[in-house]
Amino acid sequence: MRRKGLAIMAVQTVASTTPADDSGEAPFGPAAALSCRECGTRYPLSPVFACQECFGPLEVAYDLPLGDPEGLRRRIEAGPANIWRYAPLLPVPADVTGKQNLNPGWTKLVKADNLARELGITGGLYVKDDSGNPTHSFKDRVVAIALEAARTFGLTTLSCSSTGNLAGAVGAAAARAGFRSCVFIPHDLEQGKVVMAAVYGGELVAIEGSYDDVNRFCSELIGDPIGEGWGFVNVNLRPYYGEGSKTLAYEIAEQLGWRLPDNLVIPIASGSQLTKIDKGLQELIKLGLVEDKPYKIYGAQAEGCSPVSAAYKAGHDVVRPVKPDTIAKSLAIGNPADGPYVLDIARRTGGAVEDVDDEQIVDAIKLLARTEGIFAETAGGVTVGVLRKLIETGQLDPAAETVVLNTGDGLKTLDAVSETTGPTATIRPTVAAFREAGLA
Repeated sequence: MRRKGLAIMAVQTVASTTPADDSGEAPFGPAAALSCRECGTRYPLSPVFACQECFGPLEVAYDLPLGDPEGLRRRIEAGPANIWRYAPLLPVPADVTGKQNLNPGWTKLVKADNLARELGITGGLYVKDDSGNPTHSFKDRVVAIALEAARTFGLTTLSCSSTGNLAGAVGAAAARAGFRSCVFIPHDLEQGKVVMAAVYGGELVAIEGSYDDVNRFCSELIGDPIGEGWGFVNVNLRPYYGEGSKTLAYEIAEQLGWRLPDNLVIPIASGSQLTKIDKGLQELIKLGLVEDKPYKIYGAQAEGCSPVSAAYKAGHDVVRPVKPDTIAKSLAIGNPADGPYVLDIARRTGGAVEDVDDEQIVDAIKLLARTEGIFAETAGGVTVGVLRKLIETGQLDPAAETVVLNTGDGLKTLDAVSETTGPTATIRPTVAAFREAGLA
């Protein structure tokens, strides 16, 4: 009954809100409607997130520009070096580049030959390093799309429930666009993420409890009069927000020369990023921008919060919620909304869902830093650690081309590695002391 109540509340709250654009241009570009992922019921584009018929999640449905892949490819390549080069495939207006936004995306796809040798990968390995975004995580992508939806719907406050990175991304995007922001986080986040979320001048509220407690609170707040005019990027704006993750798929394919890799290793928090990357890959195939070929998607979780991995290994279709206990706080969602869809994708593509413990996460962070000069946050340690485990257990073919995602900057999660890193030696300022330390 609670799920039904939330679904009806989500629709009632915004029933009178409709997009308007005096310019005559479509405010959501090629987006045609919202469609229920479970039953297919379609709704007008509006800030709602749950189906009234079956209470399933809504996502954006498109009238994609089919029929001229070469022309579309040229148009994309002539676009800006950020996610707006893919505006023809996103729910944003054609003039989005002229609006106040952080313009994230077009981050590096690093050819990771050193890491490949270390892991025994012969088919080619790449790290999609999203730490280069404006607030140093992939969350800038999803917030950028949600912000444009909020602007179109006339909302005035940006908000979210967050494990850290999203709070910072919302705060920064709101500051840039002139929105008020009020974001909610668990009380025990890493200090680096707390500072980054607070520095942009919005309201930062710590909730006593886990992320799942924060998320429940936000779901209640959105139905209260207090929440009128608020855009919760990962609640009532979630259908638009999720589309930002597709740009990772677009960029990877374009940066590989308009082709798909054999394998992708993607971290799982709510699971939305993984499902939307798959959606993006399928759209590229449908549009004729890449050759249709098999690819495998692997999900990566921390052992201390691995409900999707546990369900996959047990052969279950239902994901049983858990209480998170891991250093990978950005992935610490014990009841992942997209968990069942992650299972479907892993099984459909021939991939898997695997997990690693905290010690393996720290080792993987150091391994990536030592081999490729990329300092990943704990979520990146999870993906690299899972990649190593997949190879060791024979679940991933080392002769196949693989892309692994790093979704954030290690400077946000210094506590994870601070106890096991530090000066090689502390010496007097003399050459003799340097020799005595055995460093010459």
